[in-house]
Amino acid sequence: MKIMNFDEINNLARSLAKKLENGGCVGLIGDLGAGKTTFTKKICECFGVTENVKSPTFTYVIEYESGRKKISHFDVYRISNPEEIYEIGFEDFIGDEENVVIVEWADKILSEMPQDTIFIEINHHSENMRKISVYKFENGEKIDYLEKLGEWKKEKLEKRNRRKNKKIREIKK
Repeated sequence: MKIMNFDEINNLARSLAKKLENGGCVGLIGDLGAGKTTFTKKICECFGVTENVKSPTFTYVIEYESGRKKISHFDVYRISNPEEIYEIGFEDFIGDEENVVIVEWADKILSEMPQDTIFIEINHHSENMRKISVYKFENGEKIDYLEKLGEWKKEKLEKRNRRKNKKIREIKK
């Protein structure tokens, strides 16, 4: 768990969007009004979605197309039994490389979430700060994933630096 301001949370959303370039599932968990929908908006923005992103509390799912990805945004707050998720066709959305699935209130359907889901917990800390946890489940064990997202960013930076150094060497020749 880490305390983050909104700029740091936006950076987290950008890093996560990069991880989701080949599709995937995100489970958002947290207090009412903590920022689950705002986090979803930032991910959608990273994929070029220009329409207004809102929580699908009463429709269960809203789909967004960006030209790059299809994003299926679920809100399962009103579901009382995890199996109800299949009544709205959840299985049709998961596992497709062209689709990013984002589920708000994922803790309500934890048993039905895909194995490779990245979970983000967002809880109030103060007016301008949130407590953030990022994790996956592997063999039933909760594994911290925040560091992995940071490693991805670090790898990308190192790759960019290698390319830059190569260009510099070529110019010097």
